[in-house]
Amino acid sequence: MKNIFNFSIVSSFLGLWITTHVPESFELILGFILIFTFGMIHGSNDLLIVNKILKNVKHYSKFTLLVAYLLIVSVAILVFYLMPSLAMILFMLFSAYHFGEQHWDHRFSKLNTTLKSIFYFSYGMLILYLLFAFNDAAVKSIVFEITGYEIAHLYTPHILIVLGGFVGLVLSVAFLKKRLAIEVVLKELFTLIVLAMIFSSSSLIWGFAIYFILWHSIPSLIEQITFIYGNTKTTSALKYCKAAVPYWIISLIGMVILYAIFSSEKQFYPLFFSFIAAVTFPHAFVMLRMFSKKKAQP
Repeated sequence: MKNIFNFSIVSSFLGLWITTHVPESFELILGFILIFTFGMIHGSNDLLIVNKILKNVKHYSKFTLLVAYLLIVSVAILVFYLMPSLAMILFMLFSAYHFGEQHWDHRFSKLNTTLKSIFYFSYGMLILYLLFAFNDAAVKSIVFEITGYEIAHLYTPHILIVLGGFVGLVLSVAFLKKRLAIEVVLKELFTLIVLAMIFSSSSLIWGFAIYFILWHSIPSLIEQITFIYGNTKTTSALKYCKAAVPYWIISLIGMVILYAIFSSEKQFYPLFFSFIAAVTFPHAFVMLRMFSKKKAQP
């Protein structure tokens, strides 16, 4: 993971350089390109991971799994259409936990299970609110587009203090109990500073894209490839991509169809986030099962 951290840091500063040298419109286009490629591909092999998890289970059908997966995605899209406020809240909750779990699962092996889950959620929400803090107007605008409600205050300073205080407290206790090395704590603090610099200088979509791709999707891809194939060799990465491409193409087609159907009554952002949320719900659950399976392996 050391090489991944170095790659993420260097690439993040490249993203910061792009922010200061290109128009916001170019940031927006590049951000969506990254999200619709690396971002979507990292969640395109959920069924392959489920098959790996259930390989020793005698009675299960791959077709049934596919139908169940598509049903969850369809229900999520329907909820976003009928109850957008509830769907958006659930999307935030699921995303926060998923981000925190991906980032910290391989570091916290001895932490109490309940406390660990709260920490994962708090860290993921800290990242999201750090992004919101520097893009207050854009966040309020998107929330209004999705839900139809105007939000006067996001209370980001207060929430950041609470989340930051809790995350800092857990890390401090883990360090004092020798469950985390000081290098890890300092590295994470540096990461948050770098992300804050990027979020403060970029647009909402570009800032999200940098975090989502460099700090979440690529590390997740490596975790998934290792889980499925047992290594991260080039041949394994190519196998993963080959398996993911059909589902990725189907996802892109689904997004286009969704936009074609609802573009007359909804703007792009609500449709974009509803689709991302729809695939996030089952993906977050699959990743939770994957991490649990890894812990159970000898």
